[in-house]
Amino acid sequence: MGMIYIGVDPGKKGGYTILTHKGVLAFPWDDNEFVDDLRSISGNPCIAAVEKVGAMHGQGVTSMFSFGRSAGYIEGVLAALGIPYQLVPPNVWKKEFSLIGKDKAASIQTCKRLFPGINLLPTEKCRKDSDGMAESTLLAEYARRKM
Repeated sequence: MGMIYIGVDPGKKGGYTILTHKGVLAFPWDDNEFVDDLRSISGNPCIAAVEKVGAMHGQGVTSMFSFGRSAGYIEGVLAALGIPYQLVPPNVWKKEFSLIGKDKAASIQTCKRLFPGINLLPTEKCRKDSDGMAESTLLAEYARRKM
């Protein structure tokens, strides 16, 4: 089957992406779906790039705790399934795609340029592309290029 690359953008509006030689699938964040999807591919050679998150200026204590808990959950799932991963700081993976200092819309545009036809809508009813899904896709592509 070849190597499978996983990109994860932690957070409430984050996402995860599975990139194979057959194509790319981006998903909105969902704890249960994440576990099920990764469990289904865990017997294959995989590697994941997870955005390394940290405290953001102006963010409340409760939301920071929740964010950290989510990041720990992701790392725990990957470890439990035996999927090697690397925490990649935003400035590192964004540099690869010339996105330093650019907004979320630029991530969506870059993702669509690299993966024409990718679906970045979290649900069928959504009309706006998910920057979390776009950034998780760019993280998966970063893993393919650099890991």
